[in-house]
Amino acid sequence: MKVGDKAPEILGRNEKGENIHLSDYKGKKVVLYFYPKDMTSGCTAEACNLRDNYTDLRKAGYEVIGASIDDEQSHLKFIEKNNLPFTLIADTDKKLVEQFGVWGEKSMYGRKYMGTFRTTFIIDEEGKIERIITPKEIKTSDHAAQIL
Repeated sequence: MKVGDKAPEILGRNEKGENIHLSDYKGKKVVLYFYPKDMTSGCTAEACNLRDNYTDLRKAGYEVIGASIDDEQSHLKFIEKNNLPFTLIADTDKKLVEQFGVWGEKSMYGRKYMGTFRTTFIIDEEGKIERIITPKEIKTSDHAAQIL
């Protein structure tokens, strides 16, 4: 996906097993942020920064949706532990990460593995991608400011 592309209508299932559609957010800008894994330090910092600035993001017309390949149970625990006010998509079949092009080979300590690239897509009121914040640009502890 690139700037100007139409985002998919079906985003996936959330932590409650409900289907999430882009049209559910008609008239709002959507912050769709992809992150590697629930309960890890960077992902927790990013989620908590978005939580702490959630009111400001909503005032600015944004709705926040997180997405990772973790399952619904993992998301429920992550939401509960960190008191997150937004929904998380459980992309267990990796359909959404592949559609958005954020799934690929990563390496840590010389070990190569497949994973999610931390990436945020800002989707406008018409469902088009307006802006992409790339993995190199994202500051997990100050991500809301980057969006605003």
